[in-house]
Amino acid sequence: MGESRTELLAWLNDLLQLNYTKIEQAGSGAAYCQIMDSIFADVGMTKVKFDTKQEYEYVSNYKVLQHTFDKHKIDKIIPVDRLMKCKFQDNLEFMQWVKRFWDANFPGGAYDALARRKGRAGGATSRAPTATGTRRPPVSTAAGRSASRTASGRMSSTGRQSSSSASANVLDNHSAAMIIDLNKQIAELKVTVDGLEKERDFYFGKLRDIEILIQEQLETNAAMEEPQEDPSVLKDIQAILYNTEEGFEVPPEGEEQDLAAGSMPVGDSEDETF
Repeated sequence: MGESRTELLAWLNDLLQLNYTKIEQAGSGAAYCQIMDSIFADVGMTKVKFDTKQEYEYVSNYKVLQHTFDKHKIDKIIPVDRLMKCKFQDNLEFMQWVKRFWDANFPGGAYDALARRKGRAGGATSRAPTATGTRRPPVSTAAGRSASRTASGRMSSTGRQSSSSASANVLDNHSAAMIIDLNKQIAELKVTVDGLEKERDFYFGKLRDIEILIQEQLETNAAMEEPQEDPSVLKDIQAILYNTEEGFEVPPEGEEQDLAAGSMPVGDSEDETF
């Protein structure tokens, strides 16, 4: 069972020198980026936006986070679309996973969170969850941010869809890389299986030739008054050929004949050694 909300907030605020009051505030992605920076110390913190309220800026933060995951080969899927909605349960579950990852990989020592983000504030507030988003964001003292916020308030539905599409592209790129890697593994396994099947067919053909030779010799001996070969030895060899182990299933007769007929090309026989 993971840590509680209270335990996670205390750990998060202490590690990153923040003053978060809700787990949902991590939905901007900034805190997740800096937690990874405390482990690897190579996250592009200049690109991480803490004091942000806009969805397109959230997407920018998650691009930084996804880049870090790819760089360090972390195969955890980041549920960007759900986290950006700043819902409690989604961010609680992801933060619990992040805390476990941090416990297992933090190198120890002091981490100066303020210095890493160059003294920028940690963003004590965040937008409310989208389902109940009635609270207005606090007014910024910077005129530039106020103008930006006013313009973004008039963002069309097309703009919001573009932001969601950008977040989906982050995950699509990660999934595409995984698919390429899996296809490569499948190709390597197929080469291995093909080699094993070729070797199996070769030795099956050898055994089939021995079986036929013994049967013919036994029939010849049976027709002669004085057999040239000791039939008991031939029968012992035949018994070894026909002996099976527990759980082994003898293939159908037609399949055995197909293997014997097509398993040993003349050109391949010289390549095998005993």
